[in-house]
Amino acid sequence: MPAAGGLRAEADVRLAALGGEVVLGSLRLSPSEDPPGGGSRDLGPGAPGAAGREDLPYKVEVWDTGQEWVEQVLAVTASASIGYAAYFAATREFPNRVITLRHKNSVISRWNGPPH
Repeated sequence: MPAAGGLRAEADVRLAALGGEVVLGSLRLSPSEDPPGGGSRDLGPGAPGAAGREDLPYKVEVWDTGQEWVEQVLAVTASASIGYAAYFAATREFPNRVITLRHKNSVISRWNGPPH
């Protein structure tokens, strides 16, 4: 669907029951000249926009209720400020869950939820 500024937005919304919670999917914004269906042009390794996840070192993670595994990665970004903003929003969206903000393999902030 066309969006403002020559961007096309594709929404992938999935509802899933996970312990009584509803999880909503993602929204992808891309330049309108990208092929429909989420495909991409053939970008070489040095081309702009060809960055892999290794170039996005900040991650915001929601852990399962037993704190044994990451249930969902909410954000992956190259920007520390965007990572922290996503982390802050996640602590408000999931106040009773463990949330971590990572930079590469280091946890730089952790929300443990309210004390029991």
